[in-house]
Amino acid sequence: MSNWYYADRDRQRHGPMERAALVRLFHDGRIGLDALVWRDGLAQWQPLGELAGELGLLADTPVAPVSPPAADVAPSPSSWETAPTVDTLPRAATASPYAAPLATLSADEGFVAGGEIVYAGFLKRLAASMLDSLVVGAVMLIVLLLVVLGLGIGGNLFANMEAGRAPAMGVTFVLLFYLVPFALQGAYFTLMHASGSQATLGKLAVGIKVVRSNGERISVLRSLGRFAGLFILGVVTCNITLLVSAVMAGVTERKQGLHDMISDTVVVDRWAFTAHPERQRRALGGVTIFLLALVVLAILGYVALIVFAGIGAALAQR
Repeated sequence: MSNWYYADRDRQRHGPMERAALVRLFHDGRIGLDALVWRDGLAQWQPLGELAGELGLLADTPVAPVSPPAADVAPSPSSWETAPTVDTLPRAATASPYAAPLATLSADEGFVAGGEIVYAGFLKRLAASMLDSLVVGAVMLIVLLLVVLGLGIGGNLFANMEAGRAPAMGVTFVLLFYLVPFALQGAYFTLMHASGSQATLGKLAVGIKVVRSNGERISVLRSLGRFAGLFILGVVTCNITLLVSAVMAGVTERKQGLHDMISDTVVVDRWAFTAHPERQRRALGGVTIFLLALVVLAILGYVALIVFAGIGAALAQR
């Protein structure tokens, strides 16, 4: 009697099991006719529908015994340990939802569906955000200085103030100090997340990336929507949603923030959805720990500054 195996929607192999058990899974609605199955003697995984007659899925009549493998086909192993994996055998010509998408992760690393997925939690994302803030902040400062010095906007601002031309000054201020930083941040996060690396510099440093919920690389439009969603929600709710997303990234099953759920994205280890999922790390790593230490020092420094300012104000009133 042949042992049967089937692959679920996450490309995880199940088996071995007898024919009756496989048929029962089908009648219970746990697998469909498009599920990939395999048994001894098959050269590759096949959609369940192509073997419906052999298994007697659509009839109550007894099923004929399975014929032995052909002479020119080497006998296939039947144990769990040595049964072929879904990815090692040629894919069936019939379209299947298990087929890997054609999107590429990078020039030399292809997208591979299935396997264990390590999601990036709150601490790794916080560390990445810390580094990204430093990078974007430095770039924005340089750009603003170049604009002010190159176009003489600084002098115009003071001239407008002295002349009482507040509206013109206000327009210039908004364009310079709000729209320019927003455009720079939008371009940075949108293009980096949609690039071949699928990550910003901060995420690259801690070893994580942004992908769709099914593991595919996100498009530029989806990446822009992800950034815009987080920004707009933050503006509308006075950044309350930023705190909500941070908490959700730590407690939800797939570590998704609110903007991740809206844009159908997840943040995962850089080796997730690749040919080497075993290289994923659950530990924080040295870079993450170092960046988190900087975050702690920054918070302590801010608290100390407030405390000393309060003490100085109290002493000045005496």
